[in-house]
Amino acid sequence: MLTLASQGPASFFPGPGWNLIADVQDMLSYAFMRNAFAAGTASAIVAGLVGYFVVLRGSSFAAHAISHIGFAGAAGALLLGINPILGVGALSLAASAGMGALGKRLRGRDAVIGLIMAASLGLGVLFTTMYQGNAANALAYLFGQIFGISAGAAQLTVLTSVVVLAVLAVLYRPLLFASLDEEVAQARGVPVGPLSVGFLLLMALAVTEAVQVSGVLLIFALLIAPGAIAERVTRRPATALAVSGSLAVLITWVSLSLAYYTPYPVSFYVPALAFVCYLGARLATARPGPHWPLPGPWHGPRDTGARGRQAATVRM
Repeated sequence: MLTLASQGPASFFPGPGWNLIADVQDMLSYAFMRNAFAAGTASAIVAGLVGYFVVLRGSSFAAHAISHIGFAGAAGALLLGINPILGVGALSLAASAGMGALGKRLRGRDAVIGLIMAASLGLGVLFTTMYQGNAANALAYLFGQIFGISAGAAQLTVLTSVVVLAVLAVLYRPLLFASLDEEVAQARGVPVGPLSVGFLLLMALAVTEAVQVSGVLLIFALLIAPGAIAERVTRRPATALAVSGSLAVLITWVSLSLAYYTPYPVSFYVPALAFVCYLGARLATARPGPHWPLPGPWHGPRDTGARGRQAATVRM
């Protein structure tokens, strides 16, 4: 079943026609495609919304690390004979808590994140070596197996997405405030430390969900690209969130459709489309003439007040 899921159904079904509605009805007439679209849509919405804050907070390396750490969780779960998705979620959540607890400040966590990622990858190699079953079962989670997801797993993915989105809605204002200027947010009484740990846990849940779509190695594209595109095309957080979530869903839908009609896997189309969209956004937003750097977190005494006023516009 994993081999079939990794190859895609293109060799078993006819190509698309000129009637788009008929093609969609044809795809959704199969249970495995309905499960794939349900789980993929839920995962994409979470990845797009959480990914915007990942880009805004400069936590791309943390997201990259958590996605690789998930491989050790999947390999360990297979070794223990349990659901690999549970292993991905458990180890990703534990690693996220460790990153948040050991690193006191967001910009000073690179060493901690790198060490945790290296240790987890070593564990993944060890668990894979010790696993006596088919190695393809472990490798499937490196590149995703969305066409092999069951109805129960799809329902669990949707339920988890609802929980993550509800928590994100509760944390939205303080999280946005802390993402724009951590120092001012802390001065205004925002619990920056616990909020940062909570966001890392949300990121781990987003990674766990999206693993089924693009795998632990390629999930970085679905988690980062939509948010990076949204940040380039608009400066309004609400609009950027809508753009990021919509792009993630669109990339997932197009990837599933292309994988249905072609012999190439979803895990190829997701990063490829994400890269093309990001490249197009860069070209569309590029301005002729000299490019001046945007104000960073610190460029002198005057910049502190400007950043403080910008962050203070987010009312608590």
